[in-house]
Amino acid sequence: MSAVAGSAPGALLGAPLAAALAAATEDRIVYDLAGIEERHDTLRRELPGVEVRFAMKACPLDEVLTALARRGAGADAAGPGEVEQALRAGVPVARIHYGNTVKSDRNIADAHRLGIRTFATDSVQDVAALAVHAPGARVFCRVATAGTGAVWGLSDKFGCSPDDAVRVMEHARDAGLVPAGLSVHVGSQQMTGEAWHAAVEDLGEVLRRLDRRGIRVDHVNLGGGLPALGYRDRRGTPLDPPLDKIFAVIREGTDELRRIHGGPLDFVIEPGRHLVADHGAIRAHVARLTERRGADGERRHWLYLSCGKFNGLYEMDGLQYRLVFPTHSGGPTVRAVVAGPTCDSDDAYSHEEGLVPVPAALASGDPVWILSSGAYATSYTTVGFNGFAPLPHTWADRAGGDRRR
Repeated sequence: MSAVAGSAPGALLGAPLAAALAAATEDRIVYDLAGIEERHDTLRRELPGVEVRFAMKACPLDEVLTALARRGAGADAAGPGEVEQALRAGVPVARIHYGNTVKSDRNIADAHRLGIRTFATDSVQDVAALAVHAPGARVFCRVATAGTGAVWGLSDKFGCSPDDAVRVMEHARDAGLVPAGLSVHVGSQQMTGEAWHAAVEDLGEVLRRLDRRGIRVDHVNLGGGLPALGYRDRRGTPLDPPLDKIFAVIREGTDELRRIHGGPLDFVIEPGRHLVADHGAIRAHVARLTERRGADGERRHWLYLSCGKFNGLYEMDGLQYRLVFPTHSGGPTVRAVVAGPTCDSDDAYSHEEGLVPVPAALASGDPVWILSSGAYATSYTTVGFNGFAPLPHTWADRAGGDRRR
């Protein structure tokens, strides 16, 4: 039995991933592509009639895009580069939208040239640029949310108030664009159903006000925020999102928005980490387990890994990943600060709240499996900060082992 930091991996590490990790002799990130497909299919069953547009930034790998496209998913692209990748991976252009409200004139023109006809917006200045560089395009306005209840709130950079949303959509109509929809984002790794309920209330208010102005949208984009299941918070407490409640609130919300709208209304959702996080795991190794007294006089253990913030674990500022030590079973443990290999002080969990129980007998070179690390591991990594290369990726084979791509 492997030693696990905090708890047993349980359903968070399925047989295909476990077999691929056990077979790996070098550091890599392993994805269970079939698991990602199954998570997509489950989402469609939970939210019938809601179209899935995968948030590409969470895992911009061609194989993932192609697999999801075959299941009927589209892509939420943040710029022309992601549009081009989605098209190469086989996503139909009609199922790709430009979901970023931040874009230059050139970005807009390039995306329009590639066939994109639906764009997110949140300002009259952006609308004016769209009218010039994507004439006749469909636009959906992002309504800001507080982000309360999410690990990452996303409440400042994107979105506008309900008042501004009405104004933006009126400008879009007057500029010859199609005011086609509204959108929200309740924050990344959203942990409450209440956030979705509040977002629906705001969307309903905007729908009513648009209807009084003769603007009839045809869709609502529910954005991202659906949580992964295998994380721990910064203090090591398991994050246990009420996924069933979240799905129920979303289903009730779509019914309510259709009632308010009084006519046909389509829905789109943009999951990222929800689809990929729990179906990716990193095989890394121990650099060193040390013990030393710091400038504050406190004696601490430090577990340095071959993988950290800059080559696969960027989100260690907001959460803890579960660690499995496959060559250790039982025995004493110590509570250690987990850190990456670089010469950068940000490459570590918080000293005060991030201590993790790890086997006391760990030695340099021992393998470690980092669970639920499939989201953002490939996209947030540096190209070689401090000389530490990005992780290669492979695919778990449902027959056992892994397949390098």
